[in-house]
Amino acid sequence: MRFAFKEWAVVVDALGRGGQILILRKGGISEGRGGFKMEHERFLLFPTLFHQQRESVIEAAQERYDVIAPLFPSPDELRLEFFAEVKLAKRLNSLAEAEALRGQHIWWDEVIAERFDWGKEKAIFALGTRVYRLPQPIELKMLPAYGGCKSWIELEREIETEGAKPVLTDGEFESRLGRMREALGENG
Repeated sequence: MRFAFKEWAVVVDALGRGGQILILRKGGISEGRGGFKMEHERFLLFPTLFHQQRESVIEAAQERYDVIAPLFPSPDELRLEFFAEVKLAKRLNSLAEAEALRGQHIWWDEVIAERFDWGKEKAIFALGTRVYRLPQPIELKMLPAYGGCKSWIELEREIETEGAKPVLTDGEFESRLGRMREALGENG
């Protein structure tokens, strides 16, 4: 696998621990007028501190951030531990749709509202992901090409995913995905 999706380190941690399956994405500044596009259905999770705002997540996630922050690699290194497969992708065209997902992610409501309202298009994307832990963490050098406010990164080399294990059992994942579908008014 060569493509990675940039997300706050505390969110990657929540995904990797099975605390949530949901990714909400508006799109990075570097993605231009078109905003976020679902370019890949399978991708590595690229934890970033770029725009990391401890105060933007709920209190339990802030406490978790305080635990994991000392373990972050140095700024010139990148540690990949997880990959994800998108099982549900939906553009949310109203803030009410995004609010219906409350309790399924670690962001404060105000952060979701700000992301929804930012930019020309008033929308946000919801991705229901199945997350897998790599057999061992992969350490890479942080390259200048990986920087900036963008969602997708093409890594310098392929990362082997064979032997990765899902972080949630099939039943747990299906239950969470069903809850997400129900909140979004989706039928199976």
